[in-house]
Amino acid sequence: MSAPDSEAAAGLKVFHVGEDAAGMRLDQWLAAQTGADLSRSRIQALIRAGEVHVDGKPVHEPKAKLVTGAVVGLGMPQPTPAEPEAEAIDLAILYEDDDLIVIDKPVGLVVHPGAGNWTGTLVNALLHHCGASLSGIGGVRRPGIVHRLDKDTSGVLVVAKNDFSHRALSDAFADHGRTGDLERAYHAVVWGGPPRPAGTIDAALGRSGSDRTKRAVVSEGRGDARHAVTHYAVIEKFGARSDATATASLVECRLETGRTHQIRVHMAHIGHPLVGDQTYGRAFLTKANKLPDDVRPVVAGFSRQALHARLLQFRHPRTDEVLRFEAPYPADFAELVEALSRLPSE
Repeated sequence: MSAPDSEAAAGLKVFHVGEDAAGMRLDQWLAAQTGADLSRSRIQALIRAGEVHVDGKPVHEPKAKLVTGAVVGLGMPQPTPAEPEAEAIDLAILYEDDDLIVIDKPVGLVVHPGAGNWTGTLVNALLHHCGASLSGIGGVRRPGIVHRLDKDTSGVLVVAKNDFSHRALSDAFADHGRTGDLERAYHAVVWGGPPRPAGTIDAALGRSGSDRTKRAVVSEGRGDARHAVTHYAVIEKFGARSDATATASLVECRLETGRTHQIRVHMAHIGHPLVGDQTYGRAFLTKANKLPDDVRPVVAGFSRQALHARLLQFRHPRTDEVLRFEAPYPADFAELVEALSRLPSE
């Protein structure tokens, strides 16, 4: 690999094309020279923006072929301010270093600004908390979101601070732990009791035909179908009966894929929607009315999906250390579990 010229101007890296690189694509070759510091898509964006020069002239085509002896200059513009504004929002930080930050996301906090939620999000909070330690994701000084939790889902979430960690963590999450050390476990309180102590739900997800903001189980052959697999295990049954059913259950879910609302849709699909789920468990909301007086108010008053990202494990992109984090139940989730645990078994 060619080393950058040590006399290059600040913010500019200079590389010399050797004989072995003749005929290679400019973007492919530069990606090899910069290693894991820049993704190929980021390099392509820099080329199109005029930040790459060959023999002193700007080249705007990533597919441009190299010739032996050429001198390639790679400009690294300073990260531009992110569009969302920094806001002082308290965060429960589980871990932080120069590459990433791990938080225990509270219920009600939206991860990323969007329609109806341009302020008060996790991104706004991180822009304030991390400040200058954000070295730029895709050239913009902003946190790198590699996975998300719904607004009303609590628990462990990791965010990248730079392109290097964003790229590595994104690859790990895309792999879903099949070949690496990534491990994610969610705890959910669902209605009823799954007949088996553990199982796998393999059902494609797509947009609901009745509401485009919702997801639904669809046939694999549909155009928008996305393969989705959820593994679940029953932790505890509440109000267990002799026929293996129950009033409700605490289950652990692990994802083999990461689709929008996957756990909520899959559990509803097998007849066990999450307690409090106003979107996918609406037909079960009146079940709380049949509960004993000391349990009914807690369950009836639980107005969000009972889902908590309990565990997150991953390999640190720079140190290669395996990091493991667990988030305790938030107060409302813990109260729900405690109340349901008072239900007598038959």
